[in-house]
Amino acid sequence: MKNSKTLIYDGSFNGFLTTVFVAFEEKIDVVDVQRNTKGQNGLFSETETIFTNVEKAKRVWNGIRNTSHNAITNVYFAFLSEVDGIELTLYTYIQKLMIGKGTKQTDYSDGVVLRISQLALSVGREKHRMEAFVRFQLTKDDIYFANIEPDFDVLPLISKHFRNRYADQQWLIYDVKRKYGIYYNMEHVELISLNLKEVHFNKIHKSDAFLSDEYDYQTLWNDYFKSTNIKSRINRKLHTQHVPKRYWKYLSEKKETA
Repeated sequence: MKNSKTLIYDGSFNGFLTTVFVAFEEKIDVVDVQRNTKGQNGLFSETETIFTNVEKAKRVWNGIRNTSHNAITNVYFAFLSEVDGIELTLYTYIQKLMIGKGTKQTDYSDGVVLRISQLALSVGREKHRMEAFVRFQLTKDDIYFANIEPDFDVLPLISKHFRNRYADQQWLIYDVKRKYGIYYNMEHVELISLNLKEVHFNKIHKSDAFLSDEYDYQTLWNDYFKSTNIKSRINRKLHTQHVPKRYWKYLSEKKETA
């Protein structure tokens, strides 16, 4: 009789990879994989809590990477999509990779492979949008602060871009949806959590947390944006396609009424 279980993990990527390792090692018939932050739904199966083990996670990571570089990117990006049921789909995907020794990753006739590939592409597009659309405001502590509210958990993916581009400045990018941020102190980047009483949207209201000069800069930016856009030439549909409206409240060149 198979050992059927719903596996519970801590929500981290290392935790998920550890869960995959344990499932393979103990030959578990995995009914589901769930984060411990969600209400468990394992009424018809035994549950087991998996504790994160970095060494076990590394072994799974290396195993996936050995099948293909694209495969490990697909797994990580799809994991960051946070879509419901992604863990079980990824577990199935990894099983297929291991059995097929990586040849399965381009078999788009397989529904699981196609799903993971599509999610990875979507997360990749969101990563590039965030890298393009982040707007910083200078705080009185000389830290450049920006809010984002991405569809997917892309903060871990955009860290390198901003560390390279703004290596000589302190900055903090905060995900208001997931309530954590990445902070760069001109030496390294670290994850932080904040208890913000209010979310500071660019241009929508002025906060005492920011320098008055910063708002003068935003006025200049808005004037530039208007001067370089001729109304008769604006393709509104195309503009919205490349700069979705959900990002507008975080862009200093967008009015509140946009």
